[in-house]
Amino acid sequence: MWDLPTPALILDLDAMTRNLDKMASHFAGKTAKLRPHAKTHKSPGIAAAQLKRGAAGICVAKLREAEMMIGAGITDILLTTGVVDPLRMRRLAALAGTCPGLQAVTDHAANVDLLASAAEAAKVKLRVLVDLNCGSNRTGVATGKAAVALAQHVARQPWLQFDGFQSFASHVTHIPGYDERRRADLEALDRVVGTRRLAEQAGLEVRSLSVGGTGTYDIDCDVEGVTDVQAGSYVFMDVMYRAVGGRNGPIFNDFEPALFILCTAISQPVKGEITVDAGYKASATDHQPPEPWGIGKVRYRWAGDEHGILTLDRPSRTIRIGDHVLMVAGHCDPTVNLYDSYWVCSGERVVGEWPITGRGMSQ
Repeated sequence: MWDLPTPALILDLDAMTRNLDKMASHFAGKTAKLRPHAKTHKSPGIAAAQLKRGAAGICVAKLREAEMMIGAGITDILLTTGVVDPLRMRRLAALAGTCPGLQAVTDHAANVDLLASAAEAAKVKLRVLVDLNCGSNRTGVATGKAAVALAQHVARQPWLQFDGFQSFASHVTHIPGYDERRRADLEALDRVVGTRRLAEQAGLEVRSLSVGGTGTYDIDCDVEGVTDVQAGSYVFMDVMYRAVGGRNGPIFNDFEPALFILCTAISQPVKGEITVDAGYKASATDHQPPEPWGIGKVRYRWAGDEHGILTLDRPSRTIRIGDHVLMVAGHCDPTVNLYDSYWVCSGERVVGEWPITGRGMSQ
């Protein structure tokens, strides 16, 4: 591993395998099932490993990701982002014709009408979930009567099949402190589950209620009425999720860091700091920066497109120009999207290079 050209994206195969196994074990025997979000890893191989361990299916964020996964033989897919333009609706309908396990989402009536027209033109039955706004105000129809009315509108379309509801509490999953996160999550899910009950009282069959993420995986799975949980980042973990805290302390350590940026120290113009070759182009910059790993008290900050700076507060070893440094990814999903492949390692031994097949699939 230490001989790789940098910056490089390192996947710790042993840590990832333990994360996969631990999450699978957590869901074993539960009514709710895991439906991991593949936007995290963008890899059919990792998705297949999740399905092999009992996942009910996968989620994708973009239509091209769905096309890629179906091309790789994965057929139980929930597309969690709405499709609203006519060209992609036609692609969606054509894809549903080849993959009956594909589900789409909607959150307004005009979109339902267009989806129905596209499905009719393709002569396919398109499965649809109604996306609920449970407080994040990002997407979704209001919970309660408005959502039920939209679900009824879906169910009336001959070429659409109403499958249920989706809701992601994006405003909840990164709340610091387990108790506060649990309180907020259950409050949001109370409205979501209440909407499911209203829909069933109105005579609708609700096959799916898909919710949640890594930060609330162990809360969502025990809520009555939830059918699947969309945890994604657990497979890699990152600085952002570790910082939210877990049941037993300030670090969320239910799962291990498995995704790292390998960089090289290249210059030392200032005492007490050293420059590495990993900057904005090597790491997501939307939240916390990457965190140096296994070298004591050392902090990283961005210093340009190609550069970062390590502040050597109390390093556990001397870091010299030419030395390699591992850093935990700050935010795993967009960091993955910056690279063409994973360097897969077991311990310090490189065991493979896996393509990030879904990289850049933004449509």
